[in-house]
Amino acid sequence: MCRKIQTHASCGLGTADRSCAVPLRILQVDTERGWRGGQRQTLLVARELIRLGHGCTIVARAGEPLESRARAAGIPVVSVTPHSELAVRTALRLRSLIRRERIQIVHAQAAHAHTLAALATLGTRAKLVVTRHTARPPRANAGTRWKYARASAIIAVSRAAAGLLAAVGVAAGAVDVIAGGVEIDRDVAPAGMELLGAMGVRPGGPLVIWVGALTAEKDPETFVRAAAVAAARVPGLQALLVGDGVRRGNVSRIIHELRMRETVHLAGFRTDVDELLAAASILASSSRVEGLPLVIMDAFALGVPVAATAATGVPELVEDGVTGLLVPVDDASALGSAIARVLEDDALSSSMRDRARTRVRDYSIERTAAATVAVYERVLSAAG
Repeated sequence: MCRKIQTHASCGLGTADRSCAVPLRILQVDTERGWRGGQRQTLLVARELIRLGHGCTIVARAGEPLESRARAAGIPVVSVTPHSELAVRTALRLRSLIRRERIQIVHAQAAHAHTLAALATLGTRAKLVVTRHTARPPRANAGTRWKYARASAIIAVSRAAAGLLAAVGVAAGAVDVIAGGVEIDRDVAPAGMELLGAMGVRPGGPLVIWVGALTAEKDPETFVRAAAVAAARVPGLQALLVGDGVRRGNVSRIIHELRMRETVHLAGFRTDVDELLAAASILASSSRVEGLPLVIMDAFALGVPVAATAATGVPELVEDGVTGLLVPVDDASALGSAIARVLEDDALSSSMRDRARTRVRDYSIERTAAATVAVYERVLSAAG
């Protein structure tokens, strides 16, 4: 079975002024486009590693949100423009950096980054660590098997994600399960009606929010249909989709067909998600595939009740009827009924909020970073 890492790294958890006994030199590689949970996790982990006293640099695609947000956070960044996974010129540039800076750990945080990092570490003493953020199975081909075989450690964010690696020859016992993490104690001012009104949200009723990329795996269409079901039971209900993506046109069409233009509003990509989420009465998640969604952790931390589809890793985070409500994937009627149930039952909503706030303590970014450092130290210790 998969290893579940305990947070007992030498730098461990602790106050901001605590430094590491043995600082590590780490390169975090994430060359994805856009801004999703994986990129946010790369940034949060890097920031926490630096706070703990380690040397950490992010390799990010030039012009993308991860690059700009890392620079704004004061994290060292190497900007790259790989043309594909097999970007040999970029890999050679990173190999020179690894040797020059005597990097000990190269941590790939996405599939394309994994290939790039595997090539860059060839001929160096750096150890390759890879994190699998998604619960989609990797491509079962020779290239994928090679790059996983190159890794000194493989991390998955959930047991569901770990189990899918058997398709490329990775034994379950070889995978470390380390859940992602978020900032737990955040002072967030909920978005006011002026901001919400600019997005079309009308005052007077409860607000259900959905956050994510508008893609097939997130299934925003089911959310729109669920919102229609909930709105038939809950007077004045308003729904806000926060995010953008290839399914936006399809989502707009369904909103029009269901005559929900006065109820369901498309906010697009936003940088003030915390404020919007804090203003909501409930978070709904309609995903078909999830590793371990950070937005649900955010809702837990901010005291926002959750109704979600039981997609892959979600049940590892949400306990049905305890920290949220779970419904089958692709079932808009069930999701809509769950949304309405939470909005109609104050006692249930309050109970789930309280239990979720306790539960989310297990998903702090401090714990995630400390567990990750424990993997780094084990890998380096094994190398002698």
